[in-house]
Amino acid sequence: MSTIYEMITAGMKKAMLAKDTVALGALRGLKSALQNAQVARGNVHDELPENEAQNVVRKQMKQREDAIAMYEKAARPELAEKERAEIAVLASFLPQEMSEAEVLPILEAVLAELGATSKKDMGRVMKEMQARTEGRAPGKLLSALVAKRLS
Repeated sequence: MSTIYEMITAGMKKAMLAKDTVALGALRGLKSALQNAQVARGNVHDELPENEAQNVVRKQMKQREDAIAMYEKAARPELAEKERAEIAVLASFLPQEMSEAEVLPILEAVLAELGATSKKDMGRVMKEMQARTEGRAPGKLLSALVAKRLS
């Protein structure tokens, strides 16, 4: 599988040829965010590990979701639609999310290993669940399942 960096370069070329300004803008923004993360790490010449690069993609998607909420509140549906299109482009750089059915067996194993039985244990369980699902399960889903199971 290609790295995120290779996928961005290929996507930018494809967007330029297709004259897709929305996709091109989203990819340029993502490339810039990745470079900023590299600078923050201290070395511009080393690519970020795949999991850190995926976190940058998620952060970019979250920023666009926040922008959608603001645009809808301001009655600017055309701008909100542009942000949704950019989210679709960014989502292609992430692995497919896990379903509830895939998460439940992992949750049961974590609960058994940690001996978690009450809401007090939610932080420990969430930390372990996030590590085991490697960012492939949405935080809201994990939180809901853990809270339901520990209540």
